[in-house]
Amino acid sequence: MRAALSFVPRRRLLAGLVGSVAVLALGACRQGSPGFVNTDVTGAEFGRGFDLTDHHGQPRTLADFRGKAVIVFFGFTQCPDVCPTTLSEMAQAMVALGARADQVQVLFITLDPERDTRELLAQYVPAFDKRFLGLFGDAQATTRVAREFKVFFQKVPGSTPGSYTLDHTAGSYVFDPKGRLRLFVKHGQGPAALVGDLGRLLDGA
Repeated sequence: MRAALSFVPRRRLLAGLVGSVAVLALGACRQGSPGFVNTDVTGAEFGRGFDLTDHHGQPRTLADFRGKAVIVFFGFTQCPDVCPTTLSEMAQAMVALGARADQVQVLFITLDPERDTRELLAQYVPAFDKRFLGLFGDAQATTRVAREFKVFFQKVPGSTPGSYTLDHTAGSYVFDPKGRLRLFVKHGQGPAALVGDLGRLLDGA
């Protein structure tokens, strides 16, 4: 049986994310950057929004969270390592932010709507932090939002039809309180870097 992978193999990443890599590189070199640890993608022409449903059954768009810094992460609940690790680090960041954590919204967008039902997301996502929201759509909506955020994902068959896993891009996007995409956070950066960058965005950077 193939081992579960929650990251994109390098050759697929290069094939699927050439455009976004160029944008990320430009962002990292932008003059006048306010000293972010994570990659500055201010001005990127992707990740402009979504139309999905949250784990409470409410329709959601990016505009609903205007006024808060928003972190968007794509994954699936049966992911064995990257997804729970990332959400755990985000939960640690929320603790470190203290009272300012109420100005931050974490959104987990499932890439596996076939198995990640509203009920399952409602159990899984808030287990990391009660303020976190799980978002889902049908197969078409999932593909559409993944393309908008330049997120690669692909089903990897398992030994039975329901035991498949997903290869997918590991990384998160951060929006400032004005709703502008500002940062790309690579997997494995740890909570400290995220806390510092969120503080800068909340301060108006």
